[in-house]
Amino acid sequence: MSGTSSPEAVKKLLENMQSDLRALSLECKKKFPPVKEAAESGIIKVKTIAARNTEILAALKENSSEVVQPFLMGCGTKEPKITQLCLAAIQRLMSHEVVSETAAGNIINMLWQLMENSLEELKLLQTVLVLLTTNTVVHDEALSKAIVLCFRLHFTKDNITNNTAAATVRQVVTVVFERMVAEDERHRDIIEQPILVQGNSNRRSVSTLKPCAKDAYMLFQDLCQLVNADAPYWLVGMTEMTRTFGLELLESVLNDFPQVFLQHQEFSFLLKERVCPLVIKLFSPNIKFRQGSSTSSSPAPVEKPYFPICMRLLRVVSVLIKQFYSLLVTECEIFLSLLVKFLDADKPQWLRAVAVESIHRFCVQPQLLRSFCQSYDMKQHSTKVFRDIVNALGSFIQSLFLVPPTGNPATSNQAGNNNLGGSVSAPANSGMVGIGGGVTLLPAFEYRGTWIPILTITVQGSAKATYLEMLDKVEPPTIPEGYAMSVAFHCLLDLVRGITSMIEGELGEVETECQTTTEEASSPTQSSEQQDLQSTSDQMDKEIVSRAVWEEMVNACWCGLLAALSLLLDASTDEAATENILKAELTMAALCGRLGLVTSRDAFITAICKGSLPPHYALTVLNTTTAATLSNKSYSVQGQSVMMISPSSESHQQVVAVGQPLAVQPQGTVMLTSKNIQCMRTLLNLAHCHGAVLGTSWQLVLATLQHLVWILGLKPSSGGALKPGRAVEGPSTVLTTAVMTDLPVISNILSRLFESSQYLDDVSLHHLINALCSLSLEAMDMAYGNNKEPSLFAVAKLLETGLVNMHRIEILWRPLTGHLLEVCQHPNSRMREWGAEALTSLIKAGLTFNHDPPLSQNQRLQLLLLNPLKEMSNINHPDIRLKQLECVLQILQSQGDSLGPGWPLVLGVMGAIRNDQGESLIRTAFQCLQLVVTDFLPTMPCTCLQIVVDVAGSFGLHNQELNISLTSIGLLWNISDYFFQRGETIEKELNKEEAAQQKQAEEKGVVLNRPFHPAPPFDCLWLCLYAKLGELCVDPRPAVRKSAGQTLFSTIGAHGTLLQHSTWHTVIWKVLFHLLDRVRESSTTADKEKIESGGGNILIHHSRDTAEKQWAETWVLTLAGVARIFNTRRYLLQPLGDFSRAWDVLLDHIQSAALSKNNEVSLAALKSFQEILQIVSPVRDSDKPETPPVVNVPVPVLIGPISGMSRPFVRTDSIGERLGRYSSSEPPIVTDELEDLNLWWAAWNTWYRIGSESTKPPVTFDKLTFIPSQPFLTALIQIFPALYQHIKTGFNMDDLQKLGVILHSAISVPISSDASPFILPSYTEAVLTSLQEAVLTALDVLQKAICVGPENMQIMYPAIFDQLLAFVEFSCKPPQYGQLETKHIANAKYNQAEWVALNYVPFAERSLEVVVDLYQKTACHKAVVNEKVLQYIIKTLRVPLSLKYSCPSESTWKLAVSSLLKVLSIGLPVARQHASSGKFDSMWPELANTFEDFLFTKRDADIVCEAALMAVIVKFF
Repeated sequence: MSGTSSPEAVKKLLENMQSDLRALSLECKKKFPPVKEAAESGIIKVKTIAARNTEILAALKENSSEVVQPFLMGCGTKEPKITQLCLAAIQRLMSHEVVSETAAGNIINMLWQLMENSLEELKLLQTVLVLLTTNTVVHDEALSKAIVLCFRLHFTKDNITNNTAAATVRQVVTVVFERMVAEDERHRDIIEQPILVQGNSNRRSVSTLKPCAKDAYMLFQDLCQLVNADAPYWLVGMTEMTRTFGLELLESVLNDFPQVFLQHQEFSFLLKERVCPLVIKLFSPNIKFRQGSSTSSSPAPVEKPYFPICMRLLRVVSVLIKQFYSLLVTECEIFLSLLVKFLDADKPQWLRAVAVESIHRFCVQPQLLRSFCQSYDMKQHSTKVFRDIVNALGSFIQSLFLVPPTGNPATSNQAGNNNLGGSVSAPANSGMVGIGGGVTLLPAFEYRGTWIPILTITVQGSAKATYLEMLDKVEPPTIPEGYAMSVAFHCLLDLVRGITSMIEGELGEVETECQTTTEEASSPTQSSEQQDLQSTSDQMDKEIVSRAVWEEMVNACWCGLLAALSLLLDASTDEAATENILKAELTMAALCGRLGLVTSRDAFITAICKGSLPPHYALTVLNTTTAATLSNKSYSVQGQSVMMISPSSESHQQVVAVGQPLAVQPQGTVMLTSKNIQCMRTLLNLAHCHGAVLGTSWQLVLATLQHLVWILGLKPSSGGALKPGRAVEGPSTVLTTAVMTDLPVISNILSRLFESSQYLDDVSLHHLINALCSLSLEAMDMAYGNNKEPSLFAVAKLLETGLVNMHRIEILWRPLTGHLLEVCQHPNSRMREWGAEALTSLIKAGLTFNHDPPLSQNQRLQLLLLNPLKEMSNINHPDIRLKQLECVLQILQSQGDSLGPGWPLVLGVMGAIRNDQGESLIRTAFQCLQLVVTDFLPTMPCTCLQIVVDVAGSFGLHNQELNISLTSIGLLWNISDYFFQRGETIEKELNKEEAAQQKQAEEKGVVLNRPFHPAPPFDCLWLCLYAKLGELCVDPRPAVRKSAGQTLFSTIGAHGTLLQHSTWHTVIWKVLFHLLDRVRESSTTADKEKIESGGGNILIHHSRDTAEKQWAETWVLTLAGVARIFNTRRYLLQPLGDFSRAWDVLLDHIQSAALSKNNEVSLAALKSFQEILQIVSPVRDSDKPETPPVVNVPVPVLIGPISGMSRPFVRTDSIGERLGRYSSSEPPIVTDELEDLNLWWAAWNTWYRIGSESTKPPVTFDKLTFIPSQPFLTALIQIFPALYQHIKTGFNMDDLQKLGVILHSAISVPISSDASPFILPSYTEAVLTSLQEAVLTALDVLQKAICVGPENMQIMYPAIFDQLLAFVEFSCKPPQYGQLETKHIANAKYNQAEWVALNYVPFAERSLEVVVDLYQKTACHKAVVNEKVLQYIIKTLRVPLSLKYSCPSESTWKLAVSSLLKVLSIGLPVARQHASSGKFDSMWPELANTFEDFLFTKRDADIVCEAALMAVIVKFF
C-alpha cells in the first residue's frame, strides 16, 4: 500500500478527484443540474477534508458515501460519456481503498442498474473486479449482488461480454476464496474449538464462520445448487446458468483452495453432502449411455449433451480424488469404480479416451495410489480399487487388440482421416508392407493383424491430457487411432515407475535408518539405552506396516501389469517402446525381489525370458514355474472375464540370427529377432544390477541365457568367458552383421554379470551357484548318450563366478567343486574336459590368491582348496587325470615351497595313479614326483617323507614304462641320501610329532597305530624305505629286481648305522628274511619256458632266456646281499637275542640255494656261505672290533642309558663308537664260547647237508638230470678247511666219516662234455683239477690237525688212510657216479651232451704220494698199527702192480713200485717190533700175493723192473 498512501500519491489523488468532479460538473452543466451541483459540492467537500485532516485517506474513506455520491448520480444519467467518466473516477477511489462499506453497497446498486439497462457492460465488469480485488469491504448481500451481476453479464448476447464476464466470474470466485485464506492466515494464532455443523440447518446463515469464510461458503453452496439446477440461496437474482460453467468453477475452487475444505468442517460438509452426490447424480446417465445415445435427464436450461459435462465431471473427480481423498474415502471408491467402467469396450471411444486420461493423472501420483491400496485393497470387505484400475488398464489394452473400434469417426472412415492419426491411416497389415517396401516404419503395436500406432502424447512421468482440456468443444472429438492405446501404455509405464521409485525410496530410508540404529546401538550410553530400545521398536512397527502396504500394492497390480506388458511386448514393433516395456518389467521384477515376493518376481522374469527366446521355444524351466501358469488363467475385472493372450508368433521383427536350439534332438533351426536380443540385454541388465534379489529365479535367468548363448554360438574360452565360436555340428549358426558386432558386447556383459557376483551377499551368491549347478545338471543329462557338443555355459560361468569370489571362497567351495567333480565324471569328453578345466583353474587360482589371513596361517582353507584335487583321483577317465596331474605340476612349480600341510594331498594324487592308467599319465605323475624329490624334500613336513617313499615305491611297481620304474628306484636312493644328510633334523621333528600323536591317542583312549611300531619314528621311516625296496626286489621285471636289490643293499650298507640297535631286529626279520623267502619262492616256481626276446628287437643272452634263469640272478643278488650284511654288521647283529635263530634261517636259505638245480644259484650260495664264515671278508681290518662285544639281551631292549643318547650320524663307525653304543657302567658281558660253537656247528650241519644232497647220485638219468658242476663242488670242498678250524675241538670220527662220504662223492661226479674243455687239462698233462686239489687240501688240513691234536684225535689216522687209499684206487678203476655212463675223456665229443669221466690218474698218484708221506710220519702210531694200515696200503698197491702196463697210465705202476718200497722200508721194521702181537700176521700173505702178482706177469718187458724189485726185496729181507 506504500505506493497509494505516500504523500505524493495522496496529493495526486486529491487533484484527480477534483479534476474528475470538475469534468463531471462540466458535462452535466446543461442536462443534469443536480449532478453538477453535487459535483461542485463534492469539490468543496474534498478540499475541506484535505485541509482539516492529517490522515487524508482515512478521512476520505469515512466520508466516502458523500464523496462518491456525485459519481453515482452521474452514472444514473445513463449517458455513456458521463457514465464512463464516473466509473473511471469510482475505480480510482477503489484502487486507493478509500471506499467504505456503505459506499461500496451504493456503488454495487448503481452498477446493478447499469447492468439491467445493458449499459457499459465491460466497464461494469472492470469496476466490479477492481472493487473486489482492491479491498475487502464488500460482504454478504453486496458481494452476492456483485457476483450475480457478473453471472448475468456472462449470459448476454454479446460474445465479448460473455467471455469477459466468464473470466471476471472466475477471478471474482478466486478473490472470494483468497479473502477467506487471508482471513484464516490473520486468525491463525487464535485457537478455536470447531463447532460441528448441524445437520440440514439453514444454509444461508452459518454462524460459526468469519465474514470472508461465510461469503466463500455461501458462494460455493450456491454454485452446487446452480449446477444441480436448483435455486441459489445467496446468489439472488440469477436468471441463467450452464452446468458446464458451474462445473468449471467448482473444479477451479476445489483445485486452487483445497486447504479451505480440509481445514473447515463446514466446507468438508459441503463436499460430502453437496459436491459428491451432485457428481454421482450427473454421472449416472453417462454410465448407462451407449454409443448413439445423447439424451440427458438434466433440467438445466442450456445444457449441451454429454461430452462437455462428462469431460468436466471427470476433471472435478480428478481434483476431488487428488485433493480430498482423505475426506471422501467412500465417495472416491465410487468415482474410481465409475472410471474403471468408462474403460469398457462398449463405451464410446472418446469416453474411453477421457477416462484413460483421468486414470493417467492418478498413475503419475504414487502416493495417491498407495492411499487407494491402503483404503480399499487392504480392507477386508472393500472393493479392490487399485487392483481393478490396473486390471482395467490391462483389459482395456487387450480390448483394443481384440475388438476393432466401431462407430467412431476416426476409424469408420480411415481414408479421409485428417486428424492426429491421419498420417498412420493404413490397412491392418501396413506394418508388413512397411518392412517389405522399405518405408520408414512408424512406431506401432501389431498383434494378430491389428495394427495400432504409438503416438507421442506426453513426457515421461507427467499426465498431460488432450481431451480433458478440450473445454471449448461441444461435440465429441475425433480420437486418432492409437491415442487411447498410447495413453494406456503411458499409464502402465508411469504406474510402474511411480510405485517402484516410491517403494524403493522408502525401502532405502528404512534400511538407512536400520543401519544407523544398529550403529548407535553398538555403543549405547547407560541413560539412552531405554530410549533407543523404544525408538527401535517403533521403527520396526513402522517398517512392518510399510512393508505390508508395499507388498499389497505389488500383489494387487502385478497380475494385470504383467498381462498387459507381456502383450505389449509381444506386439511392439518399436525399439523404444520395447525398451520401455522391458524396463517396466525389469523394475517390477527387481522390486518384487526386494520385497521377497517370489511368485510375482518369477513371473516378470519369466516374461522377459520368454521375450528373449524365439516363439514357442521349448524351454521347460519357463513352462514349469508358477508365473507361467498365468498363460492359462483368466481373471476377472469388474465382472468381465479377461483371458491372458498367449504370444503371437507372427512377429514382424527383423531376424538377426539363425541357430540351432539347445535340445537333445534339435529339430531344424530357430530364429532370433532384434527384439529377442533387446530382451536378452534387459535380462543381462536385470541379473547384473539386481542379482542380489533374484534368489531362486537365477535358474530362469541363467537357463534362458544359456539357450540364447547356444543359439548365438558363443563358446567358453579360458577363464570361463564366452567368445563367438563356430558350431561344432549341424548347420552353422547364421548371424547378421549387426549381431556379429553385438556379440563381443553381449559376451562382455555376460562376463561382467558374473564378475558382479562378488558384490552379492552370501545367500544370493548361493542362489546363483545353485542355479548354475542345476543348469549344468540339465546340460549333463542332455549330453548323456551322445557325442554332440554339450552346452558348457553353466560350467564356464561356475568357473567365472568362483574366480571373482576368491575372497570368500570358503562359503561356496564345497557346492562349487562338488558339482564340478560330477561334471568331470561325465561320459561326454568335451563336458568332462571343461569340468576339469574349471576345477583345476579354480584350485590354482585359490592357491595363488592373496587370502586374508594368508594360506600359510589358514591350513584349513588350504586343505579345503586342495581336497577336490585329491577327489579327482577317484575318477577313471584318463583325460581328467591328466588335467589333474598337470594342475599338480603347475601347483608345484608355483606354490611348491608353501604347500605345508597340503603335501599329503598332493602326494596322494601322484600316488593314486594306477598301473592300468596309461603311459602318459604315469609319465606326468612321475614328472611331478621327480620335481618333489629334487626340489621340495627340505620344504615339506617330515611326516610326509614316508608318503614320498610310498609314492616313489609305487612308481617302481608300475610296469608300463621300465625307465620310470628304474628311475623311481634311483629316486629312492636319493631320498635315502636326503634322510642321511638331514637325519638329525628329521629325527627331532618326527619325535616331536610322535609325542603329539601319542598324547592325542591317549586322550582318545586308542592305541597309536603306524607301521613298524614300536621302532622310533625315524627308524620307521628307514624301514618303510627298505620295505618298499624289498617289494621292488620281487617285481616281475628282472631289471627292476636287480636295480632294487642293489639299491636296497647299498642303502642298508651305507646308512644302516643310523638305525637304533633294536631296529636291526626288524631289518633282519621283516625286511631281509621276508625278502629272501619271497625270492626263494618265486625262483623255485619260476617258468622254464624260453623267452625269445626282451621286447622290441633286444636279444636275450642264453643265460637269461627263461624266467627261471632271470629269477636265479635275483636270488643270487639277494642272498649275497643278506650274507654281506650278516658279515659286515655281525657286531651289531650278534648282541641281538635271537642271532642264533637268524643264523639258522640264513643257513637254511644258503642250503636251499646251494641245493638249487641252477648252477649259478648254487655256486653263489656257497660263496655267500664262505662270506658268512668270514673266509672272505669285505670289512677292513681297521673296522673290525678287536673284541666284538656280545651282549646277550632279549630283543628289543637295550642296556644301560643308551636310550637317552643321541645317535652319531656317521657313515663309518669307529671301534670306540661301536663299543660306546653298548657301553654302560659295567664292562660288556662276553658270553662263553658255547654260543659261537653252536653257530659253527650249525654251519657244519648245513655244509654236510649241502654236500650229501648235492653229491648224491640221482636214481635215474636222462638229458635233464642235474649234476653239480665242478666249480660248485670245488667251492663246497674249499669251505671245509675254514669251517673245520672252528669245529675241530668237537670233530669226531662220525664227522670224519661224513666228510669222507662227501669227498668221495664229490670227486666221483663227472662233467658235461661241452664244459670239459674249460675245466679239464689235456689228457697228457698230469695236472690236478681244482676240485681234486681241494679234496687233498681238506684231508691235509685234517691230517695236520690230528698231528698236533690231542691223543684221542689220532685214532682218526686210519680213516684218513682209508680215504686216501680209496682215491689211489681211482688210478686203475675210476669211480662210478651212480648208474651214469661216462665216456673216457679221449672219446668224448665236445658238442654232444655226454658225461665225461675225469682223468683220475694224477689225483690217484698224488694221493699215493700223500699216503707214503703220511705213513712215513705215522707208521709207529698205535692206531695205525692196530688198524693194519700197512696191510691196506699193500693191498691197494697190489692192483696197479699186478696190472703193470695195463694201467691207464704207465707212471702209475712205476709210482706204485717206488711207493711200496718206501712204505715197506718203514713198515717192515715196525712189523718186526710188533711180531709178537700178531697185528701184522695177515699182512705177510698180502705182501706175498702182491709180489707174486707183480713178478709173474706174462710180459718180458717187465724183467728189468722185476729184477730191480727183487733185488730190493732180497736186500730188505
